[in-house]
Amino acid sequence: MVAPEPLPIVRLRHWGRWVAAVVILALLVLLGIALGNAQIEWSQVPDFVFFKVMATGLLNTVVLAVLSQAVAIVLGIVIALLRRSANPVARWFAAGYIWIFRGLPVLLQILLWYNLALVFPVIHIPFLVDAPTNVLISAFTAAFLGLALNESAYMAEIVRAGLNSVDSGQTEAAKSIGMTPAATLRRVVLPQAMRVIIPPTGNDFINMLKGTSMASVIGVTELIHAANNISSNNLLVMETLLAAAVWYMVVVTVAGVGQHYLERAFGQADRGPLARAGKALRGVPLVRSARV
Repeated sequence: MVAPEPLPIVRLRHWGRWVAAVVILALLVLLGIALGNAQIEWSQVPDFVFFKVMATGLLNTVVLAVLSQAVAIVLGIVIALLRRSANPVARWFAAGYIWIFRGLPVLLQILLWYNLALVFPVIHIPFLVDAPTNVLISAFTAAFLGLALNESAYMAEIVRAGLNSVDSGQTEAAKSIGMTPAATLRRVVLPQAMRVIIPPTGNDFINMLKGTSMASVIGVTELIHAANNISSNNLLVMETLLAAAVWYMVVVTVAGVGQHYLERAFGQADRGPLARAGKALRGVPLVRSARV
């Protein structure tokens, strides 16, 4: 018998990949040509990056974003716990809070807080504060309130989703050994829920860094407002905006790196020896000992 001839090997040609690569490269070349022919003084951009007013805008952007996100996380945890409460009044309050602050645009909320004096000319809290609203609610404070309260509604839903991702058996096991609800939340539920909470929270913080640009509408000197201040004197609009873009990319990159390490730190629980032992024991049936 004659052995059959081996079948020829025909390499699979990915024509779609080559076409896509050519199209992408062509678009990049056209973009480079357009930027090269644009009326932009590229040599001025590095100088604007280190202007004093730009440094002030960068500081205000970071401080406003960090403070707003921190307060939003605390409020979000409280509202998420109220959403899960057995008290119907607390649940309805939390649902209404989320409905209002998630439904209104952030810019509208900032403007409402900035013009709060039209509704309450004086803020009077016994033994705490008694002053005109225009004095207490500055432009920075109005931006902080608008950003923090809006973000807290989203954080409440993120935290609630993280808490719901933890198996109810974990809570029941904690109760069976006498742990209080607060200790159960702090030591059992939240550490496991953080793996679900951190990724969207990191994305929201990056959006918060960029969302501070809306504070420029009411005169807060953040990066966009600083760029506008510079361009109003030299009319180099694109150059100053590109300088602001450089700082936005820097702070967003730093935030992204921090998010990566946080996710990796909280993900260690799935790869540790205790976690492997727990997974190995999941399939072992429990045997109750009986007294004779």
